[in-house]
Amino acid sequence: MRVTIYSPEIYTYGSMLVGGILKEKYKVHLIRKPDNILFLKSDVIIFSLYSTLHIIDNKIRELINFIKRANKKAKLYVAGCISTYPEIILNELNVDGVIIGEGEITTPRILEGDEEGLAYREGDNIIVNYPKEKPSLDHPLPLIPKDIGEQNIRGANVYIETHRGCLGNCTFCQVPKFFGKEIRSRDVELVVEEVKEFKKRGAKRIAISGGTGSLYNFKKSVNREKFYELLEKLSSIVGKSNLSVPDMRVDYVDEAILEAIKNYTIGWVFYGIESGSDKVLRDMKKGVNTKKIMDAIKLAKDLNVKVAGSFIVGYPTETEKDYLLTKDFIVDAELDDLFVSIAEPIPTTELCSLVLKIPKEENPTFKRHEGIYRRLNLTESEARCFDLLIHGEMWKTKPRPLTKELYSLFLNEAKSQGRDIKKITELIFKYKEYLIT
Repeated sequence: MRVTIYSPEIYTYGSMLVGGILKEKYKVHLIRKPDNILFLKSDVIIFSLYSTLHIIDNKIRELINFIKRANKKAKLYVAGCISTYPEIILNELNVDGVIIGEGEITTPRILEGDEEGLAYREGDNIIVNYPKEKPSLDHPLPLIPKDIGEQNIRGANVYIETHRGCLGNCTFCQVPKFFGKEIRSRDVELVVEEVKEFKKRGAKRIAISGGTGSLYNFKKSVNREKFYELLEKLSSIVGKSNLSVPDMRVDYVDEAILEAIKNYTIGWVFYGIESGSDKVLRDMKKGVNTKKIMDAIKLAKDLNVKVAGSFIVGYPTETEKDYLLTKDFIVDAELDDLFVSIAEPIPTTELCSLVLKIPKEENPTFKRHEGIYRRLNLTESEARCFDLLIHGEMWKTKPRPLTKELYSLFLNEAKSQGRDIKKITELIFKYKEYLIT
């Protein structure tokens, strides 16, 4: 049997992982660009999709329709993190089924005819067979493409998975929904072996993450020696200038963890700050307040670890006062870098349910901005995104001059995000019956 896994534009870790498992029995090809010859020769085609936007992407829709017309014998499945909402996929895309959740166990079984972990249409009904067990993380080496060294995901060629699960309750995040709250960690030596293989295949810069890097091997009242050991061993393979542990919760860092990051990696942390308003942080169920966040920033700086932070604007409960508090927070924080996103109502998250309960005219994603950027014809979310990008640049430790080119870059980024979030919001309203909780 010939299997083709298509992961649009980026070789996701999940697509490489499942490819590595399937290659032990089948002839498997992993691609990030469409290959019609492969599609026509394949018996099974898996679209590994990682963004809600993929569901409404006309290029993906047309590609699926072409495959269904040209290769009528092939089975075509969708997998990936968007599989948490199979009803939307099966209504929008002409596929044979959706592989639900973590696919290491279910994908090989589905290829053999088992229906556990598979959602599919049966007449007018949608049948969803949820997996009954979680897979072991002791799996074969991933299927690593020859051009992995050409890939760039936030500066890294690949993100290596060290663990799954998250203890958080953030309303905008689907990680606990997809992987659960229990922290399941991989053995240090398995991660080491994998990084060696990625390096051999051409990957130079490695990032390690499971959503929050410091949750690796996390257990209450247990020291973090395994985390330090992991960083030390990986650093010895690729060099500290090529290793990063970017994603951190501020409530799961301490001096020892930051010292390890300084000693064994590029020396950066990426905090999910999201807002400078304690009210919005409570609404987001972040589990921390601005004092806790500022303390974590100060601790990192005191240890000479550089700090980047992410911020979310346009959260449905964010008022003008809340937004101004975020601007004030950025002034006080003096971050080394920052990233701004418009709140995305990912289906099945609490944020999605909240957005579905709010009239569109009250949603910042649709509400017209009437302030200082009125002439730019932006929504309120777009205006705050644009404004915070400019403001954040001014208050970085090493700001850049606001040239016409940088101004245009920020404006286009805000408009692009705004268009995408509008599309996703329209989609979830279309399937409100499946999503509201």
